[in-house]
Amino acid sequence: MKLDLKNKVSLLILSILILIFVICIYFVLTRLCWKGCTTTDLPIPKTDNISVVPTMHDNIQQDTAWCGTFQLVWNDMIKEVVGQEVKWEEPLAMVDNLNKQDFNESSISEAYYYKKFGLKTLDLKTEIEKGIREKFNETSNVLGDIDWSQEALDQGREDVKRYLFYTMLKRDFSYEKEFTKLENGKFANQYDNVKYFGIDATTEKAVRKQVEVLYHNSEEDFAVLLYTVEGDQVYVCKGTKASTFHEIYNEMVRKADSYSGNRTFGELDYLKIPEITFDVKREYTELENKKFYGAQKNQIEIVKAIQTIQLQMDEKGGSIKSEAVMDVFDKATALEPEEQQPRYFYFDDEYVLFLLEEGKEKPYFATCISDITKFQ
Repeated sequence: MKLDLKNKVSLLILSILILIFVICIYFVLTRLCWKGCTTTDLPIPKTDNISVVPTMHDNIQQDTAWCGTFQLVWNDMIKEVVGQEVKWEEPLAMVDNLNKQDFNESSISEAYYYKKFGLKTLDLKTEIEKGIREKFNETSNVLGDIDWSQEALDQGREDVKRYLFYTMLKRDFSYEKEFTKLENGKFANQYDNVKYFGIDATTEKAVRKQVEVLYHNSEEDFAVLLYTVEGDQVYVCKGTKASTFHEIYNEMVRKADSYSGNRTFGELDYLKIPEITFDVKREYTELENKKFYGAQKNQIEIVKAIQTIQLQMDEKGGSIKSEAVMDVFDKATALEPEEQQPRYFYFDDEYVLFLLEEGKEKPYFATCISDITKFQ
């Protein structure tokens, strides 16, 4: 009987110790997540009905995104294989815009992207996978969409070559001071329970210093700039209407340059920006399986052209990841108000967002948001 009681006491003590250990582990992990985790650490669900355009010069509709990754693989294809502008038998506006090469390696620092091209072999695939893992600790979402069967690889022939062009852009950014997580609200007077972050009367003063007013011409025409710890600049504008991201961005810059009002985000000013989460993929079928000629009269065909864009942004910061890949045949044979008046920067209706590396002239990402349910 004494031995049985002793065993029970030992078991009870052991159970208490295990419980204390589990509680301590939970507390440590929770503290770490409070300090370092954002919604950007969570998996992103696939998003439907968001358009992707290959350049900032292409016409956009509501709910559209752009990133410079596809332009980079296009530039490499022209440089390494085509040797001149790509020309279809029937003109295509998308191709004409890509030929401008308006976004290139000088538009963004090498730290932002990984780029690789070469003859299409399994060794190249392995090299790309290793490269993005070492540089970004990432895996590819597009390489699996490429045909890697033996007959689809480069065969080492001189008259027919198979190339692969690949780019990944990956960037995480954060705010030195977290913005206030605001109450859920409406967007465009038709979408309910939308998640917002920003600045209200309860927000500490230091947070306001992270925001620069670009202009505030009216309650429907304004733009702000959010500064990040890493140097990325988040531009958010509302009220500028145009048919391309290029036109919208230039109009935003023009309005900012001509604005004579107060650029300081004051104590009476308010800010409200929706949280964003989306993951889109586009296959450029318009470019596939069409033959055209290079400078050396070589016949070229794009077998597969894919781009993905993922973005998450909340009160703590954000994360963007984009990939582009092209599988290419190359055949040698031819064929301001009063300062004391509050201003409301509420991005609660259609608006446009740009991401720009500090010191660069062109953005590396843009999106137009109209139906917020596609982004949350």
